[in-house]
Amino acid sequence: LRVAGGLTVCFVSLSQYSAVDSNPLSLYVMHPFWNAIVKIFPTWLAPNLITFSGFLLLVFNFFLMAYFDPDFYASAPDHQHVPNGVWIVVGILNFMAYTLDGVDGKQARRTNSSTPLGELFDHGLDSWACVYFVVTVYSTFGRGSTGVSVFVLYLLLWVVLFSFILSHWEKYNTGILFLPWGYDISQVTISIVYIVTAFVGVEAWYAPFLFNFLYRDLFTAMIIACALTVTLPMSLHNFYKAYKNNTLKHHSVYEILLPLVSPVLLFLLCTTWIFLSPSDILEVQPRLFYFMVGTAFANIS
Repeated sequence: LRVAGGLTVCFVSLSQYSAVDSNPLSLYVMHPFWNAIVKIFPTWLAPNLITFSGFLLLVFNFFLMAYFDPDFYASAPDHQHVPNGVWIVVGILNFMAYTLDGVDGKQARRTNSSTPLGELFDHGLDSWACVYFVVTVYSTFGRGSTGVSVFVLYLLLWVVLFSFILSHWEKYNTGILFLPWGYDISQVTISIVYIVTAFVGVEAWYAPFLFNFLYRDLFTAMIIACALTVTLPMSLHNFYKAYKNNTLKHHSVYEILLPLVSPVLLFLLCTTWIFLSPSDILEVQPRLFYFMVGTAFANIS
């Protein structure tokens, strides 16, 4: 147990590493569910295979949506929409992928097979998974008059990517990965949105959510607000606590900021490419461009 800020939270893990998770949704709902699910798996099943299987479900969703919505116009008015049955499949597989991501670490501890390689494999796939689930959920709104522009989605993708690297930058400096609340909430919400879309149709997202505030604006606002009000403050607060307690793993400014250099450089280069592209690369091939950005980010992460 660790007492922090007057609250007692339990050291638990969604994967093969030490982490602190004080998210009520995760602690009181998902972890009991995952504890029940992991008992179904035979003890000979490798945790890394569970990790990889969950990742492949996200990849499958990405390419399934690429088939039905290659240019992100399928959800726009006067276009052929993605079949309702596909949304159900995508929603179920997304939740299954999230479940497997929560179970793999429990299987590792259950079978006494936690390794640094397992942590690297898990986090490496998580870093690559960011682009798959962000781009897939984009198809619920798409581009066009009722959707979000491809450049705004590009910026939102980077908000998610920077949130990911920020949590690991925090662990790099403090030695503990404090799991952000936004991940669990977003995964459950996204799965529900897919299922709801299957029954109400994408047309339901055209209507205003509140006054003139559209669902697409809510989608954008939630991603940004989660990063600015939860992930960033939590990471900076935990970093500051480690600094005050003199428990930081690194002490020079260069060493502290080193993990952020490559992602920032990638962001600057890709954004420059967008603005200087003679073929307007992001407008012409947004899905491939997102895939490139996410893959390069996973590599450097």
